[in-house]
Amino acid sequence: MIAAYDRTANALSRLAPAMLPTLARFVFAGVLLVYYWNSARTKFGDGLAGLFSPSDGAYIQIFPKAVEAAGYDFSQLGAFHWAVTLAGTWAELLLPLLIVLGLLTRLASLGMIGFVIVQSLTDILGHGVGGDDLGRWFDATPDALILDQRALWIILLLPLVLMGAGPLSLDRLLARNRR
Repeated sequence: MIAAYDRTANALSRLAPAMLPTLARFVFAGVLLVYYWNSARTKFGDGLAGLFSPSDGAYIQIFPKAVEAAGYDFSQLGAFHWAVTLAGTWAELLLPLLIVLGLLTRLASLGMIGFVIVQSLTDILGHGVGGDDLGRWFDATPDALILDQRALWIILLLPLVLMGAGPLSLDRLLARNRR
């Protein structure tokens, strides 16, 4: 019985480098891709110029306290606010796409982890998320928006940082072509 267990464990260990990153990208696509794309879509301004001109809502989402301090007069916000808002909006659109395609996956996943951390800090410090929405670890409730859900999102991205995209990816295809 122990030998059968060892054979099974060894077979699973051989499968893990291919299966884990591929499944992580699939789950990311199924759970978070549309979430982030919809969020990014709300941050672009109108028309073609809106790709480089964030909406007022983008500033409110990313810099809530600065917008409030400016009396919701968006002209009071400077180049820094524009650059961060635009970069964050494009990151929210492009990083998930890179992960799903398996292109520059380690870098995109690391960027996404940073994005989730900044998003969480913005929610806590900027929007005042607390209490049950913030959550607590080691309690009986696994559905808090920040500490529970976002910890799982980061754990989902870690295999991609550590192991790459897996065999079904543009990273693998490009690596083969370089050889």
